[in-house]
Formats: sequence, structure tokens, C-alpha cells
Amino acid sequence: MKLSTQEEYGLRCLLQMGRRADLSGDGLTIAEISRLEGLSIANVGKLMRILRLGGFVESIRGQSGGYTLAQSTDEIVVGEVLAALGGRLFSEEFCNTHSGIEIQCTHSVDCSIRSLWNSVQFVIDQILNRVTLKDLMGEEQETQSCLQNMTDELVQLST
Repeated sequence: MKLSTQEEYGLRCLLQMGRRADLSGDGLTIAEISRLEGLSIANVGKLMRILRLGGFVESIRGQSGGYTLAQSTDEIVVGEVLAALGGRLFSEEFCNTHSGIEIQCTHSVDCSIRSLWNSVQFVIDQILNRVTLKDLMGEEQETQSCLQNMTDELVQLST
């Protein structure tokens, strides 16, 4: 279970745009994002397209064009961004594509592993759907504290 580079880089690009929006309200070009993040222009262009189609960024044409956030940083939910960039850790379609040599998985009716992945996905969703881009814009220690508080709240709710 790993996050893809597309998900990581997409979030990093959004964070750059969020910081710029806080400072000046101006947009960023693909070249500027590329330079700030140390990513290729082609990769940033691909990410911006995905993020634009997902409704997270808007493109502005012209001399002073670039990309801006389509919503405020406290409205952009990290779980939704990750879903647009790469999908979920586990979805029911997984079982259809990993059936071995059989047409249908031999465990399609009674699968303890599927129960595990569903539970893991549920817990991940509980956290990622509460975290906004704004929550990630602080210093690492501040962000860690914020995320720890969210995790503690979820644990309290589940007991």
C-alpha cells in the first residue's frame, strides 16, 4: 500500500497554489510550479489537467495567466483530491481485476481479506475526508498536531 507520486506531487502543487493565494491572490504558471517543486513541466502540466478536471483549480489564459485554486483552501478536502489524482486504496473493483486465472475470484462470496481492505479504507477515509488543504499549509509540527487532534477525535467517536 503506497501513495503514488501523482498523488504526492498533485498535493504539493495544490499547496504551492494555496500559499500563493494566501500571499498575493495571483495564480501560478506551470513553469513556476515546476520550478518551485522541482518537477518536470510535462508532469506539472499533466497534474494541472487532472486537478482542473476535478474542479480543484481554474486556468486563466493570457499574459498574466496561470492556475488558481477553484475554492478556498478550507474547502478543498484532501480525500477528494487524492481520489481525483489516483483513486482509493481499495475499491470493490479491485476484486474484479485480481481474480487470478479464474474469471471470478474464488473468494467472491466469502472473503476475509476483502473485509480487511474495506475496514482499512473506511479508517483512511475518515481521516482524509476531514483534512483540508488549509490544514496542511502550516509548519510540519503544527500540521502533525492538527492531524493528531483529528485522529484522537475519531478514536473517541469510535469507542
